[in-house]
Amino acid sequence: MNHPSSPGARPVSIAALGECMLELQGAAFGPMRQAFGGDTLNTAVYMARCGGAALRVHYATALGDDSLSAGMLARWAEEGVRTGLVQRLAGRLPGLYLIELDAGGERRFHYWRGQAAARSYFDTAATALEAQADALDALYLSGISLAILPAAGRERVLALMARMRARGALVAFDNNYRPRLWESAAEARHWYGRAFAAASLALVTADDHQALHGLPDLDAAVAAAQALPVAEIAIKRGALPARVGRDGAWQDVAAEAVPRVVDTTAAGDSFAAGYLARRLAGAAPADAAAFAHRLAARVIQHPGALIPREAMADLMPA
Repeated sequence: MNHPSSPGARPVSIAALGECMLELQGAAFGPMRQAFGGDTLNTAVYMARCGGAALRVHYATALGDDSLSAGMLARWAEEGVRTGLVQRLAGRLPGLYLIELDAGGERRFHYWRGQAAARSYFDTAATALEAQADALDALYLSGISLAILPAAGRERVLALMARMRARGALVAFDNNYRPRLWESAAEARHWYGRAFAAASLALVTADDHQALHGLPDLDAAVAAAQALPVAEIAIKRGALPARVGRDGAWQDVAAEAVPRVVDTTAAGDSFAAGYLARRLAGAAPADAAAFAHRLAARVIQHPGALIPREAMADLMPA
């Protein structure tokens, strides 16, 4: 992986592939607050914030031609996320989810995403992402990115990963396993195995890896993740130290202590963003993980997936 981080070097470019949905928060039949969210979109926004002018972050997805889709595009652009890889599909809509809070503050999610436009991103003969892939330095996607696509779309993604990796681009796969999006764990294991084989960097949430493979405990999940056929691996273990390794040399990087956890939404997404932003700037894996912990610790002290920019100003380039 090349790191064009010397003075005067061109900006590094990365595309994140996935789905962003409309978000409604509130009680059934009561007032609702509208927002948006999605794992890879959250990562893209935090990468754009942390990378500044040295990092060009693109988001690849499909949206409709409706006003809500237009509103999301405008907000992403305000965050510095480039939208040239987004495909607008006539008559389609983005997916939707509703968050309900009970009296104790516990969250419950309801999803309407079966006909979401993002599922049809690869329905065209050639996507903007595939057409412009040779100009990108890196690609980032997650298990959710794969889960929402039909089999033919997944094959296109794997071919793109292999093509980019073959010319030396960074290809990062984040496991983010959501059982409800897959027909079975066996189906998910098949596609995850192929995605890890095509990646040059794996971001692994240990408890997701444990659930996917039916492993007995977190230690077994970490051991299994360390054995993945990927040159560089960052294993996330919540408040425990992250374990990072490149070519078999492993280091544990302590997480930052947080006085009070407000909302763990996007903890893993922001960790991925911090890690990728620093690695693409040329930082060593352990240094990138330390910064990723700092960012994730800041995010979980605020409500919502995307915290105010001013709450992380010290983590952003001047």
